[in-house]
Amino acid sequence: MIDESPRTRSNLDAALEELGQLAQFAGPPTEFWPRFLAAIQQLTLTDKLVLLSRKPNAPWRQLMIWPAESPPSRMLTAFLTQLDELATRALGPGGLLAPLEPKAGPAAHNFIIAARVDLSNEECVMAGLLSEVTAATAGQSWLALRLAVHLAQGYQTSLTVRQAKADFEKVAAVLDLTLSVSNEKHFLATAMAFCNGLATRFNCDRVSLGWQERGYTRLKAISRTEKFDRRMAVAQAIETAMDEALDQDEEVVWPAPESGSAITRDHQRFATDNKVPFVCSLPLRSDKEPVAVVMCERHTVPFSETDLQQVRLGCDLAAVRLAELKQQDRWIGARWAAQLRQRLAELIGPEHTWAKLLAALIVLLLAVLFFLRVPYRVEGNFVLRSDDLSYLTAPFEGYIDQVLVRPGDAVAAGAPLLKLKTAELELEQSSALADLNRYQRETEKARAARALADMRIADALADQASARLELVRYRIAHATITSPFAGVVVEGDLREHLGAPVKTADVLFKVARVDTLYAEAEVNERDIHEILGKTTGQIAFVSRPRTKFPIRILTIEQAAMPKNEANVFLVRCGFVRQPQPWWRPGMSGICKFNVEKRSLIWILTHRTVDFLRLKLWW
Repeated sequence: MIDESPRTRSNLDAALEELGQLAQFAGPPTEFWPRFLAAIQQLTLTDKLVLLSRKPNAPWRQLMIWPAESPPSRMLTAFLTQLDELATRALGPGGLLAPLEPKAGPAAHNFIIAARVDLSNEECVMAGLLSEVTAATAGQSWLALRLAVHLAQGYQTSLTVRQAKADFEKVAAVLDLTLSVSNEKHFLATAMAFCNGLATRFNCDRVSLGWQERGYTRLKAISRTEKFDRRMAVAQAIETAMDEALDQDEEVVWPAPESGSAITRDHQRFATDNKVPFVCSLPLRSDKEPVAVVMCERHTVPFSETDLQQVRLGCDLAAVRLAELKQQDRWIGARWAAQLRQRLAELIGPEHTWAKLLAALIVLLLAVLFFLRVPYRVEGNFVLRSDDLSYLTAPFEGYIDQVLVRPGDAVAAGAPLLKLKTAELELEQSSALADLNRYQRETEKARAARALADMRIADALADQASARLELVRYRIAHATITSPFAGVVVEGDLREHLGAPVKTADVLFKVARVDTLYAEAEVNERDIHEILGKTTGQIAFVSRPRTKFPIRILTIEQAAMPKNEANVFLVRCGFVRQPQPWWRPGMSGICKFNVEKRSLIWILTHRTVDFLRLKLWW
C-alpha cells in the first residue's frame, strides 16, 4: 500500500489492529484520542499529527499534538506556522493535500494532509506532516486519513449516545425521587420519604435532613429511622456539620477535594468521631435562600462528581415541595408571622427584621401618644327620672277585685288601673238609705204631733244617716283607681293579689309622665371641674349599648352626695331629641360629657399622675 518493507507492513498491521479495537472502545476521551492519533500516525506514516478546533469565526486552537515531543526542524516549524491557514482550507469537501512548500513544484517530497472531523458544534480538523515521500505515497496517506477520521466521528457519536443514556438514567432516578416526595401530604412524611429515596438510589448508609430554625439547623428526619432523640451525641454532631454547610451556603464534601475551598472542620470531626469515611452536605434553597441541609454518609465508595450532580438536582427539585409543606404544617399564627416577616424583609431588610419593626412601632406609638389629640370625655352613670310621678293609694280599706294594668304599661289620663270590691259598700248604701228614709218619716211624725224634741232628735239621726250614705257613695265612686295623667305605670304589680285586703293609704301604683323625662347623671368629684361650662354629651342605655343619644346639661347640683365610698355630683340633663317610646323612668346606663381634645398620653396617665401627686405631696 504505502511501502512494501516488512517494517512498514508490521506498523500497518499494528495500526489496523489498534483501529479495530478503537472501533469498539467505550472508554473516556482522554484515553481514546492519544491511542487514535498514535494509530493514525502509524497508518499514514506522518511525522506530526495535530488536532485543531475552533468555534465559528473564532481563531483555531490546538487540542492535541502527536507525538507530543519532536526534535525541532525547518519542516516542522514551517508546518506549525501554516496550521491556521491550512486548517481553514481543509474545511472544504475532501480535505487538503498540498506540498509543504508551495513553490517546490512537482519534485516536492514534503506534504501536508488534512481532513475535516465532525465531532461537535465546533469545527475540527486533523492535519499531518509527511516528509521525504512521493506524491503517490502522500495521496495514499491522505486517503487513509480521510477514511480513519470516520472512526473518530463514530466514537464521538457513541460517546454522545452513552452520555445521553447516562443522563437519562440520572434524570429518571431524580424524577422517581421527586415523585415519591410529591405523593406525601405532610412535612415530616415527605422529609422521611426524601431521605429514604436518597439513601436507596445513591447507596448511602444514612441520609439526614436538617431545617433552619432561628438561625440554627434542627434535625428533622433520618433515613430508615422513624424516631430519634435530638439530644443524642450523633444527632448534635450532625446538626453541627449541617450548620457548617448552611453558614457557607456551599456544598461540603469530606474528604475535601484538592480544588475545594469550603471549610470542612466540623465534617472532618464528625467523620473521625463516627468513623464515617465519606460525607457530603448539600444546602436546600427556597427563593435563592438556604433553608435546609441534606447530609449523606457512605462507608464504601466516595461521592463522585456525577453522584453530587444527581443529589444536587434531587435537592433542587424537592426543596420547593419541602419548603411549602414546612410552611403549611405550622399553626396559623406561625404561618402569618412568617408571611409578615417575609413582607417586612422586603421593606426594611432581612437582618434584625423583628427588632427594626419593634423600634418603628415604639417610635410610632410614642408619636401617637404625644401628638395625636382626641376628644376627652368625662364618664358617669345616669338614671331616667320624671318630673311628674304620682303615687296612687287605696282610698279605703277593702279587697282587690280587678287589676287592669301591669308595670310598664302606658296609660291615658283617667284610664282605670284597679278596681276594689263594692258588694259590701252597696249593701251598706242600701242600709244607709233605709235609715235615712225612716228618720225622715219620724221627723215628719214628730212635727205633726208638735213634739219639738223628738222632731230634732229624728232630724239629727236623719242627717247622720245621710252623711253615712254620702260616705258610702263616695267610696263606691272611688272604688275604681284611675290614672291622674297620661304616663306609664312604673311600679305596682298586683295581678297575683286578687282578693287581697288593702288598707287606707297603701301605695298601689306609681305612675310617671313620659313627656317630662330627664337624665340624672352621677359624676365623680374628681371630674366635676372638667364639665363646668360644658353643655353636651351622650348617653347609652344598658339595654341598648350600641345606640347613643345626645344630651345637654341643664343644671349641676351645688353639693356633693356620698355614694359607694366616693362623693358624686348630680347632673340634670335634658334630651336634644324627643324621648323614644320605649324609654321608661328608672332605666339606667352610661353617660359621657364632651370636654375638649387632649393627647392620648394625658388621657391614659392623668389619673395615675394625680394619684402620685396626692401621695407624694409634702
